[in-house]
Amino acid sequence: MLEKIDLNKKLSKKEYEIAMDELAPKLALLQRECKAAEIPIMVLFEGWGASGKGTLINKLIAPLDPRGFKVFTIQKVSEEEAMRPFLWRFWTKLPAKGRIHIFDRSWYRSVVANSIDTSGKENEKARWLSEINQFEQELVEDGMIIIKFFLHISQKVQKSRFKGLEKTKKTSWRVTSQDWKQNESYDKYRNLFDEMIAKTDTEYAPWTIIEATDKEFATSKIIATMVEKLQDAKKKKEEALYQKEISKQDDQVESNEKKQNNEKEVPIIRTESKAYLEIEKALKLDVLSGVDLSLTLGKENYKKRVIELQEKLAILHYEMYRNRIPVVLAFEGWDAGGKGGAIKRLTENIDPRGYEVVPVSAPNDIERAHHYLWRFWNAIPKAGHLTIFDRTWYGRVMVERIEGFCSEKEWQRAYNEINHMEEHLTNFGCIVIKFWLHIDKEEQARRFKERQETPEKQWKITEEDWRNREQWEQYEEAVNEMIIRTSTTNAPWIIVEANDKYFARIKVLETVVNALEERMGKKAK
Repeated sequence: MLEKIDLNKKLSKKEYEIAMDELAPKLALLQRECKAAEIPIMVLFEGWGASGKGTLINKLIAPLDPRGFKVFTIQKVSEEEAMRPFLWRFWTKLPAKGRIHIFDRSWYRSVVANSIDTSGKENEKARWLSEINQFEQELVEDGMIIIKFFLHISQKVQKSRFKGLEKTKKTSWRVTSQDWKQNESYDKYRNLFDEMIAKTDTEYAPWTIIEATDKEFATSKIIATMVEKLQDAKKKKEEALYQKEISKQDDQVESNEKKQNNEKEVPIIRTESKAYLEIEKALKLDVLSGVDLSLTLGKENYKKRVIELQEKLAILHYEMYRNRIPVVLAFEGWDAGGKGGAIKRLTENIDPRGYEVVPVSAPNDIERAHHYLWRFWNAIPKAGHLTIFDRTWYGRVMVERIEGFCSEKEWQRAYNEINHMEEHLTNFGCIVIKFWLHIDKEEQARRFKERQETPEKQWKITEEDWRNREQWEQYEEAVNEMIIRTSTTNAPWIIVEANDKYFARIKVLETVVNALEERMGKKAK
């Protein structure tokens, strides 16, 4: 592909000035309009060494308000970054709505760098490219604009620029032995770039090849592309808002019509047979109804087993750190299901320097300005550490779904997005265990009443808990679907029979201990 690009394209100084006089004010205006429309934008610069990334980024940002953008220079993976999944350092750098983040090299840097030494890394490269496509698609579906530039120059031009940089002390440091290696192996790198572009040139995040021999031509093409992309993004956002308003009005009309019809019509009494109702019930997704909530554990056995398991966990926690194994434990469950008690028994006897408990509540303004998974990626543990989430990213397909805090389209696509995130974690070697603490409605009522009547527990019960209880059937339906659609081989759901707190706590401890022992056994082999 790249060998077919005409690299002799040029603009005269006069042509360049005329183009910029028109393009620069347009770009500045579009930046302000995209900020007002809360459109987040990511701009990626990839390409050959000495292709002019730094210069062209400076040309791009010249018309922009510096308060609305940030430039990231992506270097080799640091020690801290190497201790987390491949895309972690980019999830944490996502722009908020209305901002522009510009990357001098990006997530593609690692793909290129590691692909040169192909020994045993083909599978890893394929996995990274797949993760990149998933990452970009999820961001775009959430409203992000991703603009990808590849700066292309010939072998001869690259060599000439390297020599020019080496002539003075001020710039000679910029040319490394790796740069010369790229020039000497130009064809090999070009084939690699061709493959990378072909496999990640998607409808939602296409590549724009920039003929970068002539700086004036390259600059005008980059800014013209930015103007076109931002105009298109602004138009799509306006159309989406218009359609949303029309849909809202249609819903209101439909609701009023139904209300009027209900006032006129005599209600129809359903007379389906028992067999029909059984078939209807069988067609519904249902996991929770099969859970045996009568399981119990005696107090004496509980006390003995807790001590045994906590002692094992303390040793395994150290081994986990020594072997650099990251662990994520996700706790969901009914209000008053016993999450806090289970987490307390997990952490009582392990080194506090090696774990963190992350309590998850409603997102704040900063979190709402980002992709909903952004705040969870920021809390992912580094290798050798344990992070326990008290409530999780599954809020998108439960409370946000039921309360209408996100659209149906958003929570429907969240199942795949969540599965992808957990797959990225386990691909890195992270142990991911998800607990659903299950109690019945009667046990919840008993615990709510106990909390209300016990002064030191009253802080645990809120009006929202009672309101959520009224929506039990809706939550039950959502939980069943969530478990079926997101319980995977690498990140399974563990349903904990939690009517009896002693039984529940021991099951959680046993599950974590068994998972760590299994991984340590695999590590030893």
